[in-house]
Amino acid sequence: MLVEKNVPLQLSNTFGIVAKALSLVRVAGEADIREVLADPALRAMPKFVLGGGSNIVLTGDVKPLVLKVEIMGKRLASETAKAWIVEAGAGESWHDLVTWTLQSGYPGLENLALIPGTVGASPVQNIGAYGVELQDRFESLDAVDLTTGQGFTLNAAQCAFGYRDSVFKHKSSAGDTAAGAGNPGFGLADKALITRVRFALPKNWKPVLGYADIEKKMAQSSPQPASGAPSALQIYEWICEIRRAKLPDPQVIGNAGSFFKNPTVTPEQCADIIQREPKIVHYPMDDGSIKLAAGWLIDACGWKGKSIGNAGVYERQALVLVNRGGKADPVTGGEVMTLAKAIQTSVYERFGIMLEHEPVVV
Repeated sequence: MLVEKNVPLQLSNTFGIVAKALSLVRVAGEADIREVLADPALRAMPKFVLGGGSNIVLTGDVKPLVLKVEIMGKRLASETAKAWIVEAGAGESWHDLVTWTLQSGYPGLENLALIPGTVGASPVQNIGAYGVELQDRFESLDAVDLTTGQGFTLNAAQCAFGYRDSVFKHKSSAGDTAAGAGNPGFGLADKALITRVRFALPKNWKPVLGYADIEKKMAQSSPQPASGAPSALQIYEWICEIRRAKLPDPQVIGNAGSFFKNPTVTPEQCADIIQREPKIVHYPMDDGSIKLAAGWLIDACGWKGKSIGNAGVYERQALVLVNRGGKADPVTGGEVMTLAKAIQTSVYERFGIMLEHEPVVV
């Protein structure tokens, strides 16, 4: 096991923020974690799990021991009468996995195409887009307890999925270990490292449509699908086109994707806002609540294209904050969070809604 010192992280976070890990270990399997825990000095250190760095804002050098997840591999693990069970290592690129499943004839993840990040981060955030969330396709995951080194498996109920939320984003009491992950109120933040994730991809596949951008693509499609419904591969291609048109490529313009969660309100709250803002973009949810488009709220407050220092709001999508700095003067995490807080204040003052940011602030 090699412990690397003062490792630059600018290329390991999609915002391109300059920072370094004071100590870093690359994790290619469970054995690497157990080696870390066998070392008294490393065992005692706080730990920070780093995947693709697509959902973090670094506000300085990372003092905890960075565990850089590089567990690879993807395969058809098994199948049932209803689904193919696909397994992938936590270090795999999420988009590469989506592409591979479709090329292999396993549909179901196409609406989640081109989301940045790694497979291991996908259940932490319960990623979602265009009517599909990870929990809709999730089967189980394997992880390692960062206190004991023991491996364990969680099903969907134990992951406690919510909107951009899971058990991995919540703290628990100091004496708890991952063995208690099925207990109500238990949290696994900073306590576990996900090693592999399995997905149940439906054999009786049906397209998930209903979003205006997808409907527009379908209407423009020529020739129209003979069955009247697009294939999974066609939806995948549409989603990639939509996302590329709206969202900046992190390799070109540093960003962390959607920076704020879409807030949910009661129908009464939504009706009140509509009286004042008839054009507000909103979507009814299955539980009766109404989801508001955070990007629309931010745009309505005049932030699209604006900057504070080297942190800016993307011109094509107000939900995305970007790095406007150059190589000699890149954005800082402090600038990003100053901009984020200014946006939150504007939206709250106008709409009475406090936006929550999605990325983890380190």
